[in-house]
Amino acid sequence: MTKKLTENPALFQADDRGRPLAARMRPRTLDELSGQEHLVGAGKPLRRAIEDGTFGSVILWGPPGTGKTTLARIAASAGVQEFVPFSAVSEGVPRLRVIFEEARERMARGQRTVLFVDEIHRLNKSQQDSLLPAVEEGLVTLIGATTENPSFEVNSALLSRARVLVLKSLSAEDVERVLRRALTDAERGLGALNITVEHDVLRWMAVQSDGDARRALTVLEAAASSIGPGGHIDQPAAQEALQTRFAVHDKGGDVHYDQLSALHKSLRGSDPDAALYWAARLIEGGEDPMVIFRRAIAMAAEDVGLADPQALPLAVAARDAYHMLGAPEGYLPMGEMLVYLATAPKSGSVKAALGAAFEAARATPGAAVPPHVRNAPTQLMKSLGHGAGYKYAHDSATGFFAQEYLPDELRGKAIYTPGPFGFEKEIAKRLAWWAKQRDEQGSGESS
Repeated sequence: MTKKLTENPALFQADDRGRPLAARMRPRTLDELSGQEHLVGAGKPLRRAIEDGTFGSVILWGPPGTGKTTLARIAASAGVQEFVPFSAVSEGVPRLRVIFEEARERMARGQRTVLFVDEIHRLNKSQQDSLLPAVEEGLVTLIGATTENPSFEVNSALLSRARVLVLKSLSAEDVERVLRRALTDAERGLGALNITVEHDVLRWMAVQSDGDARRALTVLEAAASSIGPGGHIDQPAAQEALQTRFAVHDKGGDVHYDQLSALHKSLRGSDPDAALYWAARLIEGGEDPMVIFRRAIAMAAEDVGLADPQALPLAVAARDAYHMLGAPEGYLPMGEMLVYLATAPKSGSVKAALGAAFEAARATPGAAVPPHVRNAPTQLMKSLGHGAGYKYAHDSATGFFAQEYLPDELRGKAIYTPGPFGFEKEIAKRLAWWAKQRDEQGSGESS
């Protein structure tokens, strides 16, 4: 039988009047939680540990709206435990000292303290270090929540004392179940309003949420407020609510999916003005600058590529500079990066070549390595012809010998084709010269 995890009702507000729908509908038990079956499904070790109240310190890593805070509250609701939230954005070490002193008093009474650190990646090194003694001593059970890769944003010493659990974006089906529950729940949801929604519209809202249940519930609440009790939410009403929700979202500091898309497309479209503008909008909306750097680094590889080989290292250097400087000085290297990427020549040739390479690899999974380029570390392998006929490029006055490196099934296949801009024009010249050398040296087959 599943244990009902509501022994500590203080974790969940009884009076929901005036609270946002997403807050009112926060799951109170594991059975109400949508998604994350790989962590808390029936029989999973984490579920058993939560139900028994024996879970240890963990870092919950996942996208917004996937249930990190909810899972922490549910975990703390089992047994004699006090849930203490701590904001990495607005609180500091003095507050932690108070929390630890109070935890010590609870421990003397036989009560555990669950310290929930929201956005733990925003704590600096000294703040993270201040958590270590309390975690090691067992004074608190730490539950940290982050949208950033803990490998880069959380101290290794802290990571070694906490399990990292990866939460996945909710599927459209998961989000749709959340919306339907909100529509029918008369106590915490919209059930008393008798609102109806077309099935396709509800599905559309779930898809548009990008796996973020909080986002979906906010859109549903905006639509319900617009049509009133007894109303019907159709596609135009849902679309209008989505726009309304984004205005609120910009102020709230959640992940701005459309603005991130606009930033990326502005960089790809060589518009430095728009790129700077959308980056500023994201920061003003509360976005973590690391999200912007991550998108820019991906864009440097995907959209600039070898048209300008300096784009990728410059983007990485700008991120490192921000790490060193912080805000606001760190915005300067960010700005330089954005202008550089926007005005750099663009090429998607490497991305296309990589896709072609994977396609060729899947189509020829059994293709043998040509004998002359095989490894030959032993005499037996040499006697079998491994490496026979291989021509060492540096033995040539030009540094090049014509010989085949692809398997027979792909002989002569062109996978990479350089683009016409920037540095790739030089790459094209080199490839043309090597092609000419092959023609002059013959077929290129090793003898």
